[in-house]
Amino acid sequence: MNKDILNLEPRELWKYFHEVTQVPRPSKKEEKIRQYLVDFGHRHQLETIEDKVGNVLIRKPGTVGMENHKTVILQSHMDMVCEKNSDIDFDFNTDPIQTHIEGDWVKASGTTLGADDGIGVAAALAILASDNIVHPPIEALFTMDEETGLTGAFGLSNKLLQGKILLNLDSEDEGEIFIGCAGGRDTTAELAISYQNTSGKKAYRIDIKGLNGGHSGDDIHKGYANANKLLNRILWDAMAKLDIDINYFDGGNLRNAIAREAYAIVLSDEFKEDQLNSLVANYETIFKNEYHKTEPNLKVEINPTESKDKHIVKEDAEKIIEAIYACPHGVLAWSQDIPNFVETSTNLASVKTKTGRVIFTTSQRSSVASALDDACNMVAANFKMIDASVKHSDGYPGWAPNPESEILEISKKSYEELFHKEPKVLAIHAGLECGLIGEKYPGMDMISFGPTIKGAHSPDERLEIKTAQMFWDYLLDILKRIPKE
Repeated sequence: MNKDILNLEPRELWKYFHEVTQVPRPSKKEEKIRQYLVDFGHRHQLETIEDKVGNVLIRKPGTVGMENHKTVILQSHMDMVCEKNSDIDFDFNTDPIQTHIEGDWVKASGTTLGADDGIGVAAALAILASDNIVHPPIEALFTMDEETGLTGAFGLSNKLLQGKILLNLDSEDEGEIFIGCAGGRDTTAELAISYQNTSGKKAYRIDIKGLNGGHSGDDIHKGYANANKLLNRILWDAMAKLDIDINYFDGGNLRNAIAREAYAIVLSDEFKEDQLNSLVANYETIFKNEYHKTEPNLKVEINPTESKDKHIVKEDAEKIIEAIYACPHGVLAWSQDIPNFVETSTNLASVKTKTGRVIFTTSQRSSVASALDDACNMVAANFKMIDASVKHSDGYPGWAPNPESEILEISKKSYEELFHKEPKVLAIHAGLECGLIGEKYPGMDMISFGPTIKGAHSPDERLEIKTAQMFWDYLLDILKRIPKE
């Protein structure tokens, strides 16, 4: 167990971040982290509530002289995205995250770090545990299953919270204060497929590796490649030129992550092996040229694999490949009001071959409700053309900016006086729980901020050390400035 981060400053913040990384907390499997939070609250003799959906709320009175100031809600989510490199043996249900320091950053060894949103959880815990931090009454709200459905925020009672100011500690760019976010929805398609027997053909595995992946909201505009899309281009060409058959397609994992790895098992006449190898090698050259700046570690590999006795019938294989090719991915529209802000996007998150079917998972985001509907319909139409069944999730609302917010003015002044520069005030294309919480608590005054986290939702996730100190100092200064009721 690597404990180097315990020597970083501020020690109280890193102490609790380390503790959080040692508790397994996959989305929808938060039992262990929930028990950790409940035990923490009881150990510190604080009012602790576990609601019916699994959120945890811990209340702490204001410190001397701050008792009658406005209550502040410190909000973070307890779950983490569980992504790992394919060559790493790791079980997110049981294994602690292995952290290490790499230059100016804290990283994990081959897995996601969970700084999204473990650092927000750690900050709230450090404040709750402290006996020397000046603060108003605190409600620390730890929501469950933010990453795969916002289940905790959806299920939050509209009678649980008492505060009217909320600090969401789930943003990833130091120096930026977020006052709005996009709404989102998932679109899933399922195609029934048939198989036929194979004889006299050799099996090969084609892999796309080494991509950045990343957050489908924060990173969708950065020009990163989608592994499903790249692999599909190879298969499209190989089917047309070499008459290959497809046995299996598996790409991407999580609905809110850009696919960073994908592989397919194909069947080909052995006398065409050199042609197939050449075609794959040529595509590696093509892809490296197309993504020479954004994907420097991109790899395309082909290797013989164990023989297969069946393959997807040609008609169904063509449907799969055509649908992936036609499925939109990336930025669909930029905001007409906010410079350089993504308004609408879609992510072809995963393609999974199951027994008798292929499941396509996508996610759409937009800060304009009608544009979100349009994006979802666009994706649905694509898959309906291959006779796939299509379903949309309920989705989640956006968070409308309030430039006149009291807590925004407090936080801007705090930042300027602490760091002698102006913060950026922005909306974010990623989804935040603020939209749902704001629906349940009309008039809630909210902002979102955090330290710098790069590569969220991928094994390259990393937390910039110096910004953790800035985040901590900033949060404590804001709390000191909260006015009286």
